[in-house]
Amino acid sequence: MARGWESKSVESQIESAEGRSPPRKQPELTAEQMARKAKRESIELDRKRVLRDLEAARHPRHRAMIQEALAHLDKLLAELGPDSVS
Repeated sequence: MARGWESKSVESQIESAEGRSPPRKQPELTAEQMARKAKRESIELDRKRVLRDLEAARHPRHRAMIQEALAHLDKLLAELGPDSVS
C-alpha cells in the first residue's frame, strides 16, 4: 500500500516538473561585460556599506568624510553608465 502511494507521489512530481516552462537562458556575456557587471556590483555593495556608515556617524567631520566617499561612489557608477546587463 505504501509503495503505491509513493509511486503516485513520484508520478505527480514528474508531471508537475514537465508542466513547468524551461528556465530562461541568460544571454551570454563577453569578458568585458562580465567585468563591468562585477565592478558595478562591487561599487553598489560599497555604496550600501557607506550608507550604513553614514546613518551611524555622529561627528560632523566623520559624516562629511563619508558623504565624500558616497559622492565618489556615485560618480563611479555614473561613469559606468546604466546597468543594461542583468
